[in-house]
Amino acid sequence: MKFSKWISIAMIFVIVIVAAACGKKEETPQAGGTAGQPNTTPDTVKVWTYPVHAKYEDDIKLLVADFNKTYPHIKVEYEVMSWAEGPKKFDVALNAGNPPDLYFGGMNGQYVNTGLAMPIDSYMTDEIKKDFLPGTLDTMKFGGKQYGMPLYQSLWGWGANKRILEEAGVDYKKIQESGWTWEEFLEAAKKLGKKLPDGTQQYALVTDGTSIDFLDMITRNAGLVDAVDEKGNFIWNDSKISDAVTFISKLVKDGVLPKETVALQPAKRSEMFYAGQAAIISKAIPYYDVMIANRNKDIDAGKVQGEKIEYIQLPVPHSSSVKGYGVTTGGGEGYVAFTQKGASNEQHKKNVFLVMEALSGAQAGNSANELCLPFVRTSQAKAFEGKGLAKDINFTVSKKMRENLAPQVALSIDVDKAAKLKQYREQVEKPVFQALLAGEKAPEAAVEELKTKGQQMLR
Repeated sequence: MKFSKWISIAMIFVIVIVAAACGKKEETPQAGGTAGQPNTTPDTVKVWTYPVHAKYEDDIKLLVADFNKTYPHIKVEYEVMSWAEGPKKFDVALNAGNPPDLYFGGMNGQYVNTGLAMPIDSYMTDEIKKDFLPGTLDTMKFGGKQYGMPLYQSLWGWGANKRILEEAGVDYKKIQESGWTWEEFLEAAKKLGKKLPDGTQQYALVTDGTSIDFLDMITRNAGLVDAVDEKGNFIWNDSKISDAVTFISKLVKDGVLPKETVALQPAKRSEMFYAGQAAIISKAIPYYDVMIANRNKDIDAGKVQGEKIEYIQLPVPHSSSVKGYGVTTGGGEGYVAFTQKGASNEQHKKNVFLVMEALSGAQAGNSANELCLPFVRTSQAKAFEGKGLAKDINFTVSKKMRENLAPQVALSIDVDKAAKLKQYREQVEKPVFQALLAGEKAPEAAVEELKTKGQQMLR
């Protein structure tokens, strides 16, 4: 009798448990949770970025707010760092194995070498891939794998003062449409350089001597993609490098460039251009359209003294042996994905990709718009149609420049060769270029040193 009583009690207990289980609502795991172990704590994705343009912090606030309408369980924690201190902070974090999930910048093979750069190929849908314009995604690849998405493609060209070009009778519209050769530029330079009424010299061209950006632009327009080709072979060993070096030397010798170019800082270069002491400025980006428009407003308001300038974007001239429009130096800049040392949460990786897509999508096209650059995605061009900040005459030439963008060799060669190339640029190219500008090295000696040391370091 007692045994039957305990059996009855046990059956009642089982029935109650089953009924409770059937009536319990199933919980869906949140970000960071696993099946059977729901986690309502938001998954945090850390983003380190920069003031990409003057209003970028407003952009990112809106993009994150819009993202959280769809993904409230993913918390985007972003920091807008200074261009001066941010890279140092990132290097420290990367070396410590604790980089942010997303970092703004260009793709770098050294990131992959750390083992912390995160490939995103498995998360890229066909729809996303097709939205990017041809070649744009390649700027954020390394070794055939996709590690990031570009927000825009930087373009370095030359920029000019429209008044000075017109006074000299230079047909800038033709140059914008068809490009120009070194010989055509030198012919125009004869008209652009002259003494001004106040006794100062007006130069045809001004650049800075603190970097090798000018050397890059000229050598690429001599038919040399870089010191090595896309397979890592040293290529500064033929007549093309001699042509480029001789052309640069001639610019200084003939007074096309100021004699003091080797000592000019970027700020002084801009100052000379604004003051009308130079007709053309090198390493000019399409964003000059906005910068100069803002300066003109300040002149009207009495905040700045000087002549108002109408800006004209120009392609870099090329050697007559190079056919076509001329080669543009630049590259992709956007968000690169990272994992932290020892991390393996697949759901978190997917969330990182979702944030990257949100920060690089259609509305993120405002960055390219503010910088007066061609859009990298079809959806961006559609979203900002009719809202462009660049003058049509300059936006058109910017699109042509992007169509002729030089490939980024450092993204196609292996990490070790890329490191050697960087060393060659810093230890050989820069001092030789500066010695050439200063007149301390003849073109022949400069070429010989570039060849000899290149064959030693990059063979």
